[in-house]
Amino acid sequence: MDPREFPTKGNLILAKNSLALANQGYELMDKKRNILIRELMDLIDEAKDIQEQIDTTFTRAYACLQRANIEHGISMVEQLAYTVPIEESIRIQTRSIMGTEIPHVKYDAHENNLTYALGNTYESIDIAREAFRQVKDLTMKLSMVENAAYRLAASIKKTQKRANALKNITIPAYTALVYNITNALEEKEREEFTRLKVIKRRNEKNNLKQ
Repeated sequence: MDPREFPTKGNLILAKNSLALANQGYELMDKKRNILIRELMDLIDEAKDIQEQIDTTFTRAYACLQRANIEHGISMVEQLAYTVPIEESIRIQTRSIMGTEIPHVKYDAHENNLTYALGNTYESIDIAREAFRQVKDLTMKLSMVENAAYRLAASIKKTQKRANALKNITIPAYTALVYNITNALEEKEREEFTRLKVIKRRNEKNNLKQ
């Protein structure tokens, strides 16, 4: 028999404290889960909006690129594309939502230095370049939002498991333990009360005989 199940007042106090702690833990897990779910729903809506913007921007960007290819020739556009520098301003930071680390991408979205001479190109190149810059910005935002949503979903799953374990295993176990110890102690008290009454009656009979 588990020593914690012995029907003593000390074990009853410990069992009640553990039950209270388990109930408090479940409430916290439930609140955390609800907060994370709200955050996840917001991210899903945001990702949907960004995806729609990307679809529209991509369509426009490729139309601009097609026009630039016609006006400059594909070879010329390819040469200009090679002059675009590698993006090196990206910095990934994190923020915490209920203990879940969420990535936050920072970069210089306004950095837009020209890499070609304006006198040798038409306006279509500028328009295409700006359109694809917007695509890049939106793609970075979408990657950040989708990564955050993935991490929140994993955290929600883990939190749900812990909440279920508390609700379905830990809390019922301690509830039953408190019930059993309480009943056992009450039974002992009744037996002790009955024993004392019997002793009292015997003493009263003995006193009458004397």
